[in-house]
Amino acid sequence: MRPTLLSLALLPLLVAVACTPSAPEPAAGPTAAPTPVREREPDENVEVDPLLADAGIAHAVVAEAFLTEMVPENNTDSLASWTAPDGVTWLLATAKEGSKGLVMYDGDTGATLRDIGTVGPGPGQFSRPNGIAVAGDLVFVVERDNARVQVLSLPGLESRLTFGEDALRKPYGLWIREHGPGDFEVMVSDAYMAGKDAADEDILPPLSALGQRIHRYRVRADGEALVAEATGTFGDTGADGAIRIPESLWGDVAHDRVLVAEEDVATGTGYREYSLDGVFKGRSVGVGQFKAQAEGLSLWSCADGSGYWITTDQFKDRSLFHVFDRVTLAPLGAFAGETIANTDGVWLHQPRTKRFPAGVFYAVHDDMGVGAFDWRDIAKALDLRESCTTP
Repeated sequence: MRPTLLSLALLPLLVAVACTPSAPEPAAGPTAAPTPVREREPDENVEVDPLLADAGIAHAVVAEAFLTEMVPENNTDSLASWTAPDGVTWLLATAKEGSKGLVMYDGDTGATLRDIGTVGPGPGQFSRPNGIAVAGDLVFVVERDNARVQVLSLPGLESRLTFGEDALRKPYGLWIREHGPGDFEVMVSDAYMAGKDAADEDILPPLSALGQRIHRYRVRADGEALVAEATGTFGDTGADGAIRIPESLWGDVAHDRVLVAEEDVATGTGYREYSLDGVFKGRSVGVGQFKAQAEGLSLWSCADGSGYWITTDQFKDRSLFHVFDRVTLAPLGAFAGETIANTDGVWLHQPRTKRFPAGVFYAVHDDMGVGAFDWRDIAKALDLRESCTTP
């Protein structure tokens, strides 16, 4: 998920003071530090930023329930939530830049609760954290520049394990399948490239080299410790099924499905459909329908196999969220907020919270913070089910 120059922190304005020829020269003040230029990522090679206002896509407008404090220097990327023992919903966000690793918000109000971690390679430290997911009482964080996944315990957020350092090259996103208490399968996307060209742009690997886009790991409890084992990789190498620029992914065990975001606009951005075994199923979702770039996705699910996929089209002025039927993957409509734009990560918290009795959908806003949508508002706007017991 990518940084953008539009979301850089504003430098203090320099006020020019006119003076007469007889006025004394002002004393020289300290020189302002140069504006940092954020690193371009592989999915940023577009000449013109796409705007929802120009796209002509029919959609509903759903007002945000809240927006958090905006902190541009964090370069906020991905989200995950957890219900604390006192019933408070914790919303965790990765901060790819700045001096910390994660930011914790109150999931009902958006109030900032605390910062977590520092920058570095050690336990409890992070280097460009990107993807994040919660499974059970564990938080899994993908660190691109440490080329690893770090696992933290909830509620204390102590570092328990890191893995993947020996194989991951440029990891970004992840999805976790829980097989049982303390037994997890973790799939991690790896956006390794084939070097840089003369303009310092990333070179995509040839199709034949894309067979390791997703790494698999098994993470288990071993007494008081956690252990991780690499169990293989996958990625189609055909023109239709290959993932040229991967990041977000999410799975649906009931329908033997893993959707992986293809962020390469030149090829056609959307979501590749794979089986849980890592075999391309011959279909890509949203290609041609997405006019900006496919980013984060989440699943609203019911025990009977029904539900909805909520996916992100990353327009710069306002993000568009496409909704697809869980079973058929047929499009069911789209919505945008009044403010939320340039979204990378999203997270659906389906359990009820104190403020959101039908659940809440969270989305990153312009690399600076997070917004929330009440699921009841989304359901009403698109004529979706408000709960699994709703017809």
